[in-house]
Amino acid sequence: MGQSDTSGTGDSGQQASSTTDAQYEGWDDASPTYISSPRLRVEAQKALIWVGVIGLAALTVYISQSLLVIFAALVFASMIDGGARLIGRYLAIPRTLRIAMVLLLAVAFLVWLGYFAGSQIAEQAATLPAIVEKQLNQLIDLAQDNGVQVSLSDAQSMLNQVVSGVGTVTRAIGGIAGVIGTSAVILIIGIYVALEPNLYERGVEWMAPRGERSELRKTLAEMAQTLRRLMAGRIVGMVFEGFFTWVALEMFGVPMAALLGILTGLLAFIPNIGAVISGLLMAIVGFSAGVETGIAAVVIYFVVQTFDGYVVIPMIARKTVDLPPALVLGAQLIMGLLFGIIGLLLADPLLAMLKVALVRRSEANTAMQAAEEAGKARSGAA
Repeated sequence: MGQSDTSGTGDSGQQASSTTDAQYEGWDDASPTYISSPRLRVEAQKALIWVGVIGLAALTVYISQSLLVIFAALVFASMIDGGARLIGRYLAIPRTLRIAMVLLLAVAFLVWLGYFAGSQIAEQAATLPAIVEKQLNQLIDLAQDNGVQVSLSDAQSMLNQVVSGVGTVTRAIGGIAGVIGTSAVILIIGIYVALEPNLYERGVEWMAPRGERSELRKTLAEMAQTLRRLMAGRIVGMVFEGFFTWVALEMFGVPMAALLGILTGLLAFIPNIGAVISGLLMAIVGFSAGVETGIAAVVIYFVVQTFDGYVVIPMIARKTVDLPPALVLGAQLIMGLLFGIIGLLLADPLLAMLKVALVRRSEANTAMQAAEEAGKARSGAA
């Protein structure tokens, strides 16, 4: 019985083995998609690479709005990191506590600003649109009297086109609607990155080839330092312009001095364009109270902007990236057209990061070319 069972089992195993061999017969042969021509294989690999590059570029364009929100979070993280480093110069406490101090100070400032603003600033903010519309209507009537065909609806249409990109960016978050949701995402991502920046830097370095990681590490460190200094300088400029504009307007009796000071400080975050908008608001509100008050508001605007442009900004630019004004304005126009207000806010930091990357790449290429020329000279001398 046992022999019979053993023999049967062996026959079954042999049958299963032969069945398996027959089933997988020919699997070691060449694939029907195999390209026998070596030259054609090389060209197919090149075509596959180009398809991948084009696909990656298309994906980048498709998710560009979300990428811009992530970059905004990185800018916010650099501001937190800069504040933590500044506190670290004077207090030898853990980094987590320093970051908590920065966030608490920011919240305290917002609470103070809200308390200071109170009903006075709220009333001014409610009155400001009516004053602006009234002054614009007067300017439009004056222009029409001189043969210029323009209307208030045309001006409002142009303004809506400028800020239309905000909605597309906020819709990119998916399920979170409006500016509040986008701001919350920026704050959360920025705090996470500020708490452990090395973790994310190592992740970016890991995706680069092993031989390029050292150079990438240096580039990322320089970009981070430049971004911290740029944001620190921007905050200094915002505080300076907002405070001195408020004090000067209050001294000369210009209406809504506190509100105009706050708006000037906030708009100072946007180079070039922000100054123009704040100047127009100051002139409109000033002339609404009288010609002398309007002239005083214009003079205050030019004095503050001149001092900021010739004293404050040059002092800041010595320790940060120096960007040509025309290049910054061009980047703002392009980013504003593509992404609206958030594009205007981030055009300057993005341009600064791009410049750092290009400069680092140029330095690496220069060193490589120098090494190649030195090698050629040695081989020629030999």
